[in-house]
Amino acid sequence: MRNPQKIFFLVVVFFFGTELVSAQRSFPVVEMLTSGTKTSLRGLSVVNDNVVWVSGSNGTVGKTTNGGKNWKWFNVKGFEKREFRDIEAFDAMTALIIAVDEPGYILKTSDGGENWKVVYENKTKGMFLDAMEFWDERSGTVVGDPVNGRFFITRSSDGGNTWQDELTENCPRADSGEACFASSGTNIRVLDEHKTVFVSGGRRSRVFTANSVIDLPIIQGKESTGANSIAVYNAYTGNGGKRMIVVGGDFTADSSYQKNCFFTDDGGKTWVAPKTPPHGYRSCVEYLSKKDILTCGLNGVDYSLDGGRTFIWISKEGFHVCRIAKYGPSIFLAGSNGKIAKLIWNQ
Repeated sequence: MRNPQKIFFLVVVFFFGTELVSAQRSFPVVEMLTSGTKTSLRGLSVVNDNVVWVSGSNGTVGKTTNGGKNWKWFNVKGFEKREFRDIEAFDAMTALIIAVDEPGYILKTSDGGENWKVVYENKTKGMFLDAMEFWDERSGTVVGDPVNGRFFITRSSDGGNTWQDELTENCPRADSGEACFASSGTNIRVLDEHKTVFVSGGRRSRVFTANSVIDLPIIQGKESTGANSIAVYNAYTGNGGKRMIVVGGDFTADSSYQKNCFFTDDGGKTWVAPKTPPHGYRSCVEYLSKKDILTCGLNGVDYSLDGGRTFIWISKEGFHVCRIAKYGPSIFLAGSNGKIAKLIWNQ
């Protein structure tokens, strides 16, 4: 069972010494790798320091196998007008993508992106698949917007080859005007070894786990407001799910700080607002260690060194999504106009 946060922390200590954990703390910089491709990238899966996959609009998928130096681009045949808002990659050859809106599709490649097979199709009226999360290379979950008043959930236990829809009566009820944002593929996350957690937004914004539904203090009340992303620290340990952070805001007011970020250290019983919040609407958040947190949105990138209590605006370049490698310390970002960047620390 992988433990990406733990792996990252150990690798950071080994490679960067005191870069992130001593009194001489420095902030990273955003290094642009590529841009100009006619696609808005919202799906990002960083397998390791070399293998990274992205997905986006216009049926586009991209891949690097040398840490971002070179990229190979694919337009998935038959899906050239679809949006792939999330991607889950397992290695340089194997990945899954979701085509979000009606009809909803999940596709899989086993030959490095050259060919894609439809492994799931759903023509239900109103179907909109938002995000995908896997515990390991076999077990995963996709969450979608409400259908007939309940959030949609489908699961796989064989690496995405087949999917089984959750019974409607077992899916969480949604309030009026409540849905999920397919903004970065991170509104659903592993909570512990057996469970996931997801967040909603819109007129109402909440956190959903298998055992509870928790109201969030984040801004809500309009279709454009609410939580966009959640991150869980130490999800793969026995104490997973205690420390979480949620970001969002109002994507029509991308520079507003109002109630755009909250964190909890007790599994959601209490939520705390940062003393210095991220500097605008944020669509994605990622734990890099217990104290180091990265978040991005339309108007830039913020970084916290103290577990989310204060955020520093490290870049005004907008991105939709940021992810740390499953196996390794590398951190990548992706956004509109085919933008892909990497987080680096100057020596």
